[in-house]
Parts: sequence; structure tokens; C-alpha cells
Amino acid sequence: MNLNGPLYIARKNALGFALTILLTLGTAVMLTACFHTPKESLEAVEEVSISSNGRIDRIEPPCWWTGMGMPLQVMVHGEGIGAFDVRFEGLKGVKVKEVHRADSPNYLFVDVAIKANARPGSGRLVFSREGECFSVPYEIKERPSDNDRKSFSSEDVIYLIVPDRFANGDPKNDETPDTRDVCDRSQPNARHGGDIQGIINQLDYLEDLGVTALWPTPLLEDDDPRVSYHGYACSDYYRIDPRFGDNSLYREMVSAAHEHGIKILMDIVTNHCGREHWWMQDLPFKDWVHAHEPYRNTNHVMSLAFDPNASQVDREQMEEGWFVPSMPDMNLDNPFVLKYFQQWAVWWIAWAGVDGLRVDTWYYNEKEPMAEWARAVREEFPWVNIVGEVWSLQPDEVAYWQEGHPNADGFASALPTVMDFPLLNAINRALADPEGDHGLHGTGDLRAVYDALSHDFNYADPERLLIFFSNHDTPRLADVCGADPARMKLALTLLTTLRGIPQLYYGEEWMLRIGTARRDDGRMRVDFSSPEASEDIFNYARTLLRWRKQTPVLHHGKTLHFLPQDNTYAYFRYDDQTAVMVFLNLSENAVQVPWERFQEITDGLGEGRDILSGTTVKAGQPMNAGAREALILQFTRQK
Repeated sequence: MNLNGPLYIARKNALGFALTILLTLGTAVMLTACFHTPKESLEAVEEVSISSNGRIDRIEPPCWWTGMGMPLQVMVHGEGIGAFDVRFEGLKGVKVKEVHRADSPNYLFVDVAIKANARPGSGRLVFSREGECFSVPYEIKERPSDNDRKSFSSEDVIYLIVPDRFANGDPKNDETPDTRDVCDRSQPNARHGGDIQGIINQLDYLEDLGVTALWPTPLLEDDDPRVSYHGYACSDYYRIDPRFGDNSLYREMVSAAHEHGIKILMDIVTNHCGREHWWMQDLPFKDWVHAHEPYRNTNHVMSLAFDPNASQVDREQMEEGWFVPSMPDMNLDNPFVLKYFQQWAVWWIAWAGVDGLRVDTWYYNEKEPMAEWARAVREEFPWVNIVGEVWSLQPDEVAYWQEGHPNADGFASALPTVMDFPLLNAINRALADPEGDHGLHGTGDLRAVYDALSHDFNYADPERLLIFFSNHDTPRLADVCGADPARMKLALTLLTTLRGIPQLYYGEEWMLRIGTARRDDGRMRVDFSSPEASEDIFNYARTLLRWRKQTPVLHHGKTLHFLPQDNTYAYFRYDDQTAVMVFLNLSENAVQVPWERFQEITDGLGEGRDILSGTTVKAGQPMNAGAREALILQFTRQK
């Protein structure tokens, strides 16, 4: 062929033109691959890891599930990430629905739609901007089965622990390189080294004691440089504090507890985070927390939530003021904040398998968003129970927050269980040492307990009240009652036989005490081991807890009580088959049981058993109760 001929030149030019077109198109495909990458070409997109040194340092929640009713909104944090577009690749039926920019340029809030037929697997969130492109893996898991899942109820006995003070199973994590507060058991407000492994190691003990549910105070990271042991100033909502263990060990603890027949409650805080939370250096939105200049503390007045005469300025201070200066107040009126906390609760229930939630400082939250929060969590998990801390000594104020209460202002709470602080106060007043330095009034009279129960008409469901005589924020009862074992036994009797969901604070079964009934948080949260432990009290508690576990009438039975006389108090828990009679004598003398007063319920009772002695009894037989002693009798009801 003539290489200089016109035909060759024409072919050469055509080939060159075609090659130029192909090269141009290839370049365009490479430049736009980030925007139109098919599943099979995802390898061409740079994948980065989530770390403090990467392009993205936070993606929360860190994974999600198929089959969830709650729509997924992923919060992404990374320098300048707000300028990027986002799509989801790699999983059929999963796509980005909408992207929301924040006030900070370092956040994106990404709505991810997961179709009902989507299959689980690992996909990628692909971030792109003007040809710049990278991706981050994101897993959509298969939703775990909810079959046979049960939350805590009046069938349970909850054991409350402060993990840092309970048991140290791994001394190697007492201090870690990425946390600041130090371990020093000689200091009441320092960390003492208790951890999740310690809890796992004590599960046999708890099962033997008769405990069926465990409430550890918060285990999430709290990186305050001082007094971080309690965990109520969270610095990372998706990370177990490394001084307790890690996320995987937490999930292992939940699984191990279930093998021992013990449910796990997760203690969470929606009202406030800690000042050391990572987002406090770069808030997504200006109103992510309630920021005031100068600083404004809450006024701590619960009645402002429902007082028809309250001023708006006082209400706002109640809701928007900070709990303490080290705990920034979250703004649940911001829909992104509310969504964040809804997903967070759902994530831990699904990921770790926890059985219920305890929510700190419930009434300090904005009440309507918090009701929406509770509804969203329970719509996802209808079986789950949530207990809220409502610290008031007035029954009507506590009742306002329980689901089903007909509030005059139309507010509809979605909180199933509330903490019965009025009963706590009554038990402490009744059993307090009359000569003790405890600041209680009206001590030494069981009428206080009777009066507290007489207000049960206030509650939508008294069976769903959490009852207790001490917790991590109150004096230990042994200090209140002057280290009197007899009074401790009366308290344990009340706890295990009254209506509601009983909660026992760790160490009370050994009558642990610190020597003062005045509030001193660091000291009240004493280490579980104590040289002054009482084996007699332990055996009494163990007997009652194990018996209660097998006695349905104490879980769901009705209550009939009789007006106290001469500092004795009798009440019955009963249903169609069984009646349990409790007779408490707080006087300094032995008394004879006045059976004639109780005929309206004792007539027709069959043979019974004295729970404490194991002897057979009959209703009406002469019987004495010693000074500061309880009788607990279980009868079969004849039809």
C-alpha cells in the first residue's frame, strides 16, 4: 500500500480521530466514575477508614439493619465534609434519599432509605465533589429476631450497681492511654477500677441471690478529667468507656447475663452530655445544645412542666438550663438531635441485645420531644420497657409522667415506668433511726408507708412503678436506720412484697454503710467488698428474693392493707388462688397478730406457710410478731 496515498492518509486520520474520541471519553469516564459507579466498579473508588486521621472521623450510627421501621439518618463528621454529595452503593434496595447540611461545614446528615426487600451486606457511602471521590464502608445487617424477647417488669428484681465500684475483673484497664481520669481507690471521687469483666465474673453470685435484672449506671465513655467514674457525663454515645472494657465485651456481658436468666437495663442520658463530648468542639448546629451567655443553670423545679400558672421564663430555665456546668443541656427541640437520640437507643437494643432502658433526669428534657422519643423507641420494639427518673416526693407529680395518666393539660406521656420516690421517702422516714443525723422528718412510724400506698389512685399503673429504698443518689439505708439489722429486714420485706418492680442497690443485701446518712456521692458509692458485711442480712435477702421470683401473686396480685395500729402494719397481696399476708411490727414490744381485723380476706384461707421459718400455719391461730420483726405468710385461697 502506498503509505503516502490518499486512502492510507484518510484511514490514518480516521483512526486517529477515533482514538482521540476514545481517549477523551475514557478520561471523562474516569473523572465522572465517582458520580456513576456501578456496583461492579466500586473497587475503582478510593476507600478510606473512619479514624481521627482519615477524611471522616465519625459515622453514627455505625451500622443499621434491614426490617427496621425507624428511618435511618446517618450523621457524618469530617473536615469540610459538608461540601460533598453522598450516595449509597453496593447494596440493592439501599439508597440515599436526602442530604442535610448543618451549620458547621464539617457535618452531613444523610437520610438512607432501606427498602423492605433489601438484603443485608456491606455497602459504601460514596462522597464526591468536583471529581474528588472516596467511599466509606457501611454495613446493613439482618435485623435480629425479637421472638421471645421480654423486658423488665414486676416479675423481676432489679439489682443496681455502680460498675466502677462493683468488681474489678481486669486491672489492666484501670487506666488507659486515651482517657484522663486516674484510678485511686483511696479517693472517694476517683475511679476505683470496677469494669465489665468484673460484672461477668459476678453473674453466678447475682443469679444465686435471686436477681433477675441488672441495672449498671452508665458504661459509655465519660472522659471528664475528674469524677468520671459515674458515667453520667457522656463523651461518646457509641463507645463503651475503655476503662470498663469495649463494645464487644459489653455485648458479651449481655449474652452471659441472659444465660444466667438476668436481663440487662442500659442507663442512658438524653438531657445532657458531658463537656468533654467530642462534638462540643464543633457543634453541628448552633442550637444543638442550649447555649446561654452568661451561663444559666436549671432551676430544678419539676412542677413547671405542668403548673398552669407558671411563667414562660421559669419554664424555659427549667428545660434549657444546664444540670451542672460540666453537663451541657441537649436541645431536643432540634429534630436532628431528637433523631440522633432515638436511633442511638434503638441501635444499642438491636446491637447489644439489651432488655430495657433506664433514662436519667427524665423531666429535665423537653417533655413533648421526649414523649416522641419514647414512642419512637417503643414503636420499633413494642416489647421494651423504659423507666424514667422522676425525682419528686409528690405522687401526683410522679404520676404525671407515666403513660396513660389523664393529664389536665392534655400531655400524653409515653413513659411506661416511673421511679417511686414517694415510697422511697416513706420507707426511709418509717425505718430511720429516731436519733440519727439524716435530715428526715416524721421518723419511726409505719403510717408513712401506708400513706404512700394510699395515693396509688394517682398512678395509671402502680404495677409499673420502680420501687426501692435506696439508690446511687441517696444515702444507704443501713446508715439511715442506724445500722439496725431488724430495720434492714423490715425494709427488705417491704421491697420484696409490695406492688411494683423492686430495685435493690448493690451491697444493701450485706448492709453496707459508710457511717453517715448525709449525702456524699463518692462515699455512698462504696466499693462492693466491705469488712462490715452482715451474713445474717444477706441470708434474709436471698431467701426473700428467691421466694419472690417463684411467687406470681407478688408480681401481679392486688393489694389490701389495714390502717397501722401501735406501729404495726398489715397488708395482703392476693389473687384468686393465693394470698400473702405481711405483718410488720416496728414497735419495741412483741405483739399478737389481731386476726379478727383481717377477716374480710382471711375467711376461707387454706393452709399456709411461714416463708421465713418454713413452718406450716393456719389463719387465725395465735401468733406473735417480735419487736421490729416481720411475719410473711403465704396461703392458698379456697374457692
